[in-house]
Amino acid sequence: MKEATNKIGFRPTWAEINLTNLTHNFKQLKKLFSPEIKMMVCVKADAYGHGLITTSTKLAALGVDYLAVASIDEGISLRQNYIKVPVLVLGMILEDHIRPLFKYNLIPAVPSESLALALNKEACRKGKPVKVHLKIDTGMGRLGVLAKNAPSFIKKINKLKFIDIEGIFTHLACADSNMYVTSDQIRIFNRLITELNKEKINIKLIHAANSMGVIGYKKSHFNMVRPGLAIYGLYPKQGLKIKLKPVLSLKTRVVYSKRVPCGYGISYGHTYKTSKASTILTLPIGYGDGYPRILSNKAPVLIRGRRYKVSGRVCMDHIMVDVGNHKFPIGEEVVLIGSQGKEKISAAELAYLGNTISYEIVCGIGSRVPRIYSN
Repeated sequence: MKEATNKIGFRPTWAEINLTNLTHNFKQLKKLFSPEIKMMVCVKADAYGHGLITTSTKLAALGVDYLAVASIDEGISLRQNYIKVPVLVLGMILEDHIRPLFKYNLIPAVPSESLALALNKEACRKGKPVKVHLKIDTGMGRLGVLAKNAPSFIKKINKLKFIDIEGIFTHLACADSNMYVTSDQIRIFNRLITELNKEKINIKLIHAANSMGVIGYKKSHFNMVRPGLAIYGLYPKQGLKIKLKPVLSLKTRVVYSKRVPCGYGISYGHTYKTSKASTILTLPIGYGDGYPRILSNKAPVLIRGRRYKVSGRVCMDHIMVDVGNHKFPIGEEVVLIGSQGKEKISAAELAYLGNTISYEIVCGIGSRVPRIYSN
């Protein structure tokens, strides 16, 4: 996986990643749980669009206990960049893809007996047990053994000579929207852990808490938490008391400006027409960069601390902005996510306008947008 260097290149659109704010969020979250509880941070999807390697390197320096990725490939990238923190691969791993786990010292999530048997066989061949985290489905309906089937599943896995059950985990499906479902998931998972302890099956690491779990459900903390979104300064729900700072800003510059007459159609389909003679600015960012087309005629941008709106449809490589009679030079900085003057545009605001979630906004920012890091 190639990560952008600290050079913008010849197309003036970039994302600024504030590692000081990352540190702030890490410390704020640490205040919410007991010192003996470990923290696993999710850095999948290129660290939610913030850049896998630099973000993970910073988290390792901050003392993060574990990192979580979605795929073996992401885990390999961490190892190839000398990141030695334990790494859990959350995604499903096909049985014929397991060998890199051993080569790169990655920990697989195991949601099936067949995968456990394949891992046990390979570990036996290598003569060394492999650490795993068992995935239990308490209500997400995605990966994981159903909770009612978990005791027998775990007992079978526990008998495999070359499997070291280091961890067990579940995923909260509605932590940001339904406290009853969430509390029930926590209760089901806790009951399973109690049952295992009675059977003398004591698993070292137990985790369930995503960002909202860390912030709002103390009973989900167990002995390791697993935040993602909040680390990047994005809130899983409105109205939370914790003070987070956004890590990512998205910026571009004016590359073209011209006057057009009243009633002039802008961009594909002419969904926007000027209401008077106006100056139209062209900015070099579009859906090819992950700036969603659904933000056409909706999203704000900031120029000199003032809000303007995307005018017309978002193109693959450009957006246009009607600034009326205001004049801005070529090269003027424009903020699409972030602050300028007293104004601010958040990923959450764009998500609301696009009828999506802030996760999708930041994860969607593409690889041709360089990430520029600051401490």
